[in-house]
Parts: sequence; structure tokens; C-alpha cells
Amino acid sequence: MDATTFHVAMYPWFGLGHITSFLHISNKLAERGHKISFFIPTNTQSKMNQFNLHPHLISFIPITLPHVDGLPPGSETTSDLPFPLHSLLVTSMDLTQPHIEACLGDLKPDFVFFDFTHWLPSVARGLGIKTIHYCTISPVTVGYLISPERKLFEKPLEMIGADIIDPPPSFPPSAIRLRPHEARGLARATLMEYGKGVSFLDRNLGSFLNCDAIAFKTCREMEGPYCDYIETQMEKQVFLAGPVLPKPPASSLEEKWENWLGNFKPKSVIFCAFGSECALGKDQFQELVLGLELTAEGTIESALPEGFIERTKDRGVVQSGWVQQQLILNHPSVGCFVTHCGSGSLTEAMVNECQLVLLPYAGDQFINARFMSGDLKVGVEVERGEEDGLFTKEGVCKAVRDAMEEESEVGQEIRRNHSKWREFLFSEGLENSYVDAFVQKLHDMLES
Repeated sequence: MDATTFHVAMYPWFGLGHITSFLHISNKLAERGHKISFFIPTNTQSKMNQFNLHPHLISFIPITLPHVDGLPPGSETTSDLPFPLHSLLVTSMDLTQPHIEACLGDLKPDFVFFDFTHWLPSVARGLGIKTIHYCTISPVTVGYLISPERKLFEKPLEMIGADIIDPPPSFPPSAIRLRPHEARGLARATLMEYGKGVSFLDRNLGSFLNCDAIAFKTCREMEGPYCDYIETQMEKQVFLAGPVLPKPPASSLEEKWENWLGNFKPKSVIFCAFGSECALGKDQFQELVLGLELTAEGTIESALPEGFIERTKDRGVVQSGWVQQQLILNHPSVGCFVTHCGSGSLTEAMVNECQLVLLPYAGDQFINARFMSGDLKVGVEVERGEEDGLFTKEGVCKAVRDAMEEESEVGQEIRRNHSKWREFLFSEGLENSYVDAFVQKLHDMLES
């Protein structure tokens, strides 16, 4: 390595969305000659090899997670576990601290990028390594939920739930508000134990306040005011890496999907995907699929409504497990994407032409949905009950039709805005200019 390149260690939270996001920025840095040492669970490495576009510069370092009582054997990522067991996974990651410290001492990287391992800044500081909190959660969400000015540490659960319905006092002007049931759920999640003896709030706020700088995968044109707000509140430099768009998959769409989608007219198919960790209750799952059936103007395994398969066999298909989402979204037959509003899915959606219907499920997805529907106005959110958060088949149907109807005022507005932002994200030189500026900020840190 010469003086113009540096060495970065990556230790993301072991959720597939986080690992993938860290690998995307690793690829962008490796394109510019920088060396990456990427900590990854042993058996998960094989799933990620295909996304490592620069194996001569990006080295995977397999990590065997220590045993924790209650954690099923072989569990390595959040996709292996139901949500209530995620805390045990982060406990296991915390137990890797001595091993990670030894590895960093041997590797001697210039930087370590991290997110949920809140102990890394103190470890790295003792080794003379700079820490970057590379946050996969959007600046909007971070600013809205855990801004220091909320003083959440001083408040009981009930007060937090009421407090976060509205944004913090000096939050930038925004359409974002939470419904009571969302605020209650997020308040509980904020204070719950996330790793032995550590709350989710402690872990996240500690990571922000103790790192050397914060980095987000976003653009100033889209989220600039929220980034400035976080910089002021956290009293840290905030670096923007740009959109960090994943490269188009080298693989082709599976033949069964290519054949099935090929039976439909352009922009006529509704694609609904809820991510690797979302599990709707049976009642809400049935409302969802019945609502999608209603959009087809037809009459719509154990969880499906009785007669659903027979009624929709020529018009719809339900698939559990992983699918080639990027390739499906890019298919000319797909005209609408019903999404749970995970950040990775939204990025993939924004660079495709299908219309967005937003159906958030948990956590930061609610704020992502409000930002997309209220601030950027690029999608339609499904209506839900204010108190119970339940949606109906009629609500799903209405949102899809509003999004896909070219003549409606709503449909025209979201098409216009989605097209504008899609063109912006693909504008010549945008991504390279952001990554180059990001790299320069890192160089400046080393020289300061």
C-alpha cells in the first residue's frame, strides 16, 4: 500500500442487510485501491463471496460466535433467528471483543467501520485506530428517534412513547409523525435489553457519541438538513458516502420467474416483498393478500385464505424465502412494489421504475415510510388504524390503485417525484463524486 491508500476493518452487526451494506461500501473503497479486512460469520461468508467484487483487496476474516445460553447452535445472523432472540446474538458479538481486539492489533488498520458493537471505539482508540460509525439506519430515523435533545435517559417508558409521536424540538421541518401504536412500540424497543446489560438506546447512542466520525449512505440533496441536525446534536463530523448503489447482479433471473413474469403486460404486475426478517401475523397476512387480489378485480398451505390459490393461480403466486428482488424489480412487467420499507429495499426501489406502496412493519421502517410518502412524496402508504396499527384489504387495494393509476392526482405526483429522484441517483458522476469526497474526508482524518 502507498501513501494514497488506507486500510479499513469492517465489523457490521450480523444482520444480512447490515453485512450487505458494509460490503457495498467496501467495494466502492476497493475500486479506489483501498484494502478491506471484513469480519464475517464463518458460515455466512459463502453467501457473500458473490458480492465481493474485489477479492484481491477485500479479505473476509471468519468469526466464530461464542456460545450464549439460549442461542440456537449454528445461528450467525438475524435471519437465522426470531426477533426475540436477536439480543442473544448481539450478546455473542459482544463476547468477541478480546478476539477482535487481538485481530485489530495484528492487522493495524487505519480505520474500523462498525455500527452496533458500541465497545469498538474504546478498543480502537487504545490501538491508535480511528472509528467510523457507518450507520445503515437513515439520518432521518437517527435524528428523529435518538437525538440527545430528547433526553430519553431521563424519561420513563410511558413518557418516551408520548414524546416521540412528534419530532424533537429543533428537528428540521418535516411531514414525519408517528402514530400512537408506533410510538409505543418504538419506545419499548428503545429501552429493551439488546445484549446483556445494555439497552438498545445505550448501544446506539454510545456508538454515536464515542466514535470519531459518523457516516451515512445518503446524499445531501435528499437528507442534508437531517445530517446537519445529527452533526450538531452528536457533536461529531458526519460524512456522506452518497447513494452507494449496488452493482446490477451478474446472475440472470431464474427461468421460472422469467417465464411467469413474461406472461403479463408491461407495468401490470404487483410485486410484494417483506424482507428477510419480517413475519406478519396470519390475520394481517391474509388482509394483505386479499387486498392484492382486490386490485386484480377478481373474486381472491396454511396461512393463505381459503380458496386463494385456486382463485389466483393464473394471476398471482406466493413464495416464501429469498427471491431475486433486484432482478424482479427491474423486470418490465413489474409496475408496483409493495414494500416493508427496509432501507435496502427502498434503495433498490428508487432506482427502478415501479411505483411504491409503503407498508412498514417495525422499527425505523415507519419513519422511512413517512419520509418517502410525506417528504419526498415518491410513494403511497397503506392506511392503518391510529391505535392498533392494523390495515385492511380495502386499504391495501386503495393504496395500490392510487399508486398505479396514471390519471389520479396522487399517481401523477409520485410518478413525477420518483422519476426526478431516479434520474438524480443515476446522474453522471454523482456516485463517484460522493465516494471520492468521502475518501478525502477519511484521508483528512488521518492527517489531522
